[in-house]
Amino acid sequence: MTARPIPRICSRLLLVVACALPAFSACAQAATNPDAPNAEIATASPAQLENAVVKIFSTIRAPDPFRPWSKAAPQDITGSGVVIEGKRILTNAHVVGYASQIQIQAKQGGDKISASVVAIARGIDLAVLKLDDESFFATHKAPQRANILPEIKDAVYAFGYPTGGTSLSITKGIVSRIEFVPYNYYTSGLRIQIDAAINPGNSGGPVIAGDKMIGLAFSTATNVQNIGYIIPNEEIELFLQDIADGHYDGKPAMFDSLQTLENPALRTYLKLDKSVQGMVVQKPAESTPSYPLKEWDVITHIGDTPIDDQGLIKLGPDLNMRFQYRVQQLAKNGKLPLTIIRDGKTQKIQLPVRASPPEMIPSLMDDYPSYFIVGPLVFSRATNEFRNLITGNAGTLNAYAYNGSPLVTKFGEAPEPNREELVVVSAPFFPHKLVTGYDNRFGSVIYSINDKPVRSLRHLVILLRDLKDDLVVIKFDQRISENIVLPRKELLAATEEILNDNGIREQGSKDMMAVWQSKVEK
Repeated sequence: MTARPIPRICSRLLLVVACALPAFSACAQAATNPDAPNAEIATASPAQLENAVVKIFSTIRAPDPFRPWSKAAPQDITGSGVVIEGKRILTNAHVVGYASQIQIQAKQGGDKISASVVAIARGIDLAVLKLDDESFFATHKAPQRANILPEIKDAVYAFGYPTGGTSLSITKGIVSRIEFVPYNYYTSGLRIQIDAAINPGNSGGPVIAGDKMIGLAFSTATNVQNIGYIIPNEEIELFLQDIADGHYDGKPAMFDSLQTLENPALRTYLKLDKSVQGMVVQKPAESTPSYPLKEWDVITHIGDTPIDDQGLIKLGPDLNMRFQYRVQQLAKNGKLPLTIIRDGKTQKIQLPVRASPPEMIPSLMDDYPSYFIVGPLVFSRATNEFRNLITGNAGTLNAYAYNGSPLVTKFGEAPEPNREELVVVSAPFFPHKLVTGYDNRFGSVIYSINDKPVRSLRHLVILLRDLKDDLVVIKFDQRISENIVLPRKELLAATEEILNDNGIREQGSKDMMAVWQSKVEK
């Protein structure tokens, strides 16, 4: 099986999501690391460029949201990577995410070398590997990375190991578009479109213009021929700067809902002069009095750069970009300078920015799901991955929506004071006499345990742990649902037997077992 990009999440945030970290301008000085040892950077000969590209073999053990005590069946995939400074390999996150085993092989073939992930960013689809045998880098040098964006129609060459052969493939094309777009998980970034063939297995391979790398291949357009996409060097540099301290923080972003100022009636309503241009705040990311943006504010400048009525800024004679692109040059210490017009008056504000909004239904990213089993019931927190249960089928989605399931009604909502996350029955009931006569509640959201509303998975474990009542009463958060009543002592006594019968080693994930085995909280 070959690597494919991870599904794009939250494309509905086209006007909402932006990214930011202190960085270089993509149009001036974006891409090469000035601190990289010169000895590690290859000169420009074609042979050395080819020598820097590796084939990656990964065995993926993805999470199984519906059997959270287990993992999905292993899948073998291949991708590509490129040597970078620091004796490292750069590739795509979707090539090595959840990998239980990774190996690389150079162009000349020979033995495969074991590797491991040292940093990964699902949002921008980048990852860095280290090798068990670093002597590999004595004969495989990092290519230079260009410090400016390519021009439209520049010739480019995509290097990699696509499906269908074992030798290095090089395809030629031109740059056809440069834009700032959503990637994954609320992350936006620069993207270069080329018409060179990029096929499964090319993911993570370098794209070269002239004698320098301009970015990393990462995906293709579906159902369209000869459209491939590159993560440009500016995004690579932001990622490498971020992980320099050993931890990936992510690209802070604006999460305010905005709309364009193109409609004349909207301009009249806001009493704006024709000279005023910008984006209108439809819904601020926060409703607290201290938050600097309010409904109907007009954002006219990001830093000193004017924003037009479509939310674009001009970067050159032939290059316009969504204004959120500037965030990654201007945000410092979690603050972004904006100029707004409110009630006819111009104000300068400092807007808080962060990597992702708090969500009641988050994504797993590169974690495995937490879970807890008691008797024949399996509980886990709701995640985007678990929601695939309903979003992949229109009929199921309609049924959940009609029943008022929070998996539908709370999607995209922030945690609430009395509800930090949703807890679901994440697997069908294990067969047992305790649940005889009850409908299987697989996929239902827990509302309360003995009339105490459940705030989180951790809270549910605490409630079950500390319960002294003879009966456990479970209520579900949906329009049409039966309640479940179970004898507490029998429920606890049956757990070990059920685990053994189903070949499950642990009653819960480590974090939940730590709660279950801790002292009673008062």
